[in-house]
Amino acid sequence: MRRSPVWTVLLAVVVTLLTLPSTVSASAAAADPPRGPDGDAFYTPPSPLPDGADGAVVWWRPLPDSGTAKGYLVLYRSRSATDTPIAVSGRVLVPAAPWTGAGPRPIVSVASGTRGIGDRCAPSKFQPDYEKPLFVDAMLSRGWAVAITDYEGLGTPGRHTYVVGRSEGHTVIDAVRAATRLPATGLATGGPVAFSGYSQGGGGAAWAGELAPSYAPELHVAGITAGGTPADLNAVAKGLDGGIGFGFLLLSALGLDAAYPELDLPGYLNDRGRTLYATQQEACVDAVFGYAFGHIADYTTSNPLTTAKWQARLAENELGARPPKAPIFLFHGSLDEIIPLSQAQTLRREYCAAGADVTWGTYLGEHVTTLAFSAGDVVTYLADRFAGKPARTNC
Repeated sequence: MRRSPVWTVLLAVVVTLLTLPSTVSASAAAADPPRGPDGDAFYTPPSPLPDGADGAVVWWRPLPDSGTAKGYLVLYRSRSATDTPIAVSGRVLVPAAPWTGAGPRPIVSVASGTRGIGDRCAPSKFQPDYEKPLFVDAMLSRGWAVAITDYEGLGTPGRHTYVVGRSEGHTVIDAVRAATRLPATGLATGGPVAFSGYSQGGGGAAWAGELAPSYAPELHVAGITAGGTPADLNAVAKGLDGGIGFGFLLLSALGLDAAYPELDLPGYLNDRGRTLYATQQEACVDAVFGYAFGHIADYTTSNPLTTAKWQARLAENELGARPPKAPIFLFHGSLDEIIPLSQAQTLRREYCAAGADVTWGTYLGEHVTTLAFSAGDVVTYLADRFAGKPARTNC
C-alpha cells in the first residue's frame, strides 16, 4: 500500500521524537565534569550545590604526574551524618601502566587516619602523607587505583566531623563512585572495590562496609580492612580521659559537635574549654599531644558524655549493628594506648555472631607501630580478595 506524503512526514516526526531523548541522555552521560578552579578555591563548592547522584563529580583538576601514577583532585557529592547532601574533596590515583588483569581495574577507597580537623590538614593537602609509603604506594604497585576522601568538612567549608562514622562511611563509599564517574581516570564501574583504613580510617572503612549494602548496593565490595578501629566511641572516650591520647578525645568532641549542632558542646565548657573551642578549630594532628594526660573535667562545667542526647548520637555511631556482607580483616595492636583493644574485640565478636566473614589479627605493639607492622598483611589480604580467593575466617 502506498503511503501518502502526509503519513510519511508524520512517521518521520514520530521516529525523531522517539529517538531524541536517548540521544540527549547518552550525550549528557558522556559529558566530562567541568574543571575546577586553581588553588584553595577548588575546595569551595558552587552554591547551590548542583543536582546529582551521590558520588557525582562536581568538578575536578589533574594533579602533577608522579611518573608511576596519574592523579586527579575531585570535588564530589556525598551525604552528611544526618543525610544532608554535601560536597567532599578527595583524590583519585591511577597507575600509569595499563591494567592487565581480568575484568576492570580494582579500586581501593582508602580512609585516611587522623590528620586533624582544620582545612589545611585535609589528606589532599597535608604533607607528608604518612600512609603513602606504607599502603598507598604498595596498592598502586599492584595495579590498583586508589581513591582517598578528605571526609566531610576537611578542606571544604564547614567543620570536620571527626570520627563520626555515618558521615565517614558515606564519603569513603562515594569516593569510589566519583572515581568511576570521572572519564579522565579511565576507571570502569562494576569492578571489584575495597575499603581500607587505620585508626580514624579504620572506623571510616568499617562504616563504609556496614553502609554499602543499603547505600551502594551496586558496588562489588570484594573486601575490607579496618585496623585500630574506634568501634565504640564511649569506650574510646573512657580510655582517653586522663591518658596520653587525651587530645584525640578533644578532637572527637569537636567532631561530634560539628555533625550534630544540637549537642551544643559550648554549653558544657568552662573558660578554659571555651578558649580551646575558639582557638583549636584548625588544629592538625601535631597539636594533639600538647593535651596529653588531660581530663574532661579540666575543660567542662559538666560532662556532656553523660547526657541522653550525647549518648544517643554516640550510639548511632557505634559499629556492629549492621555486619558487612563483604569479608573483613579486623586487626589491632595488643598494647594500643589510644584506642582500646577490648572494644575492637567486641566488634569482632558481634560480627562473628552475625555470620560475617571475619579475619582477626593482633600485632604486638602500640597504636603507631601497629600501623607499620600490619601494612604488608593488609595489601596481601586485599590481593587475595581481588583474586577471588576465599577468606580464612578465624571467628
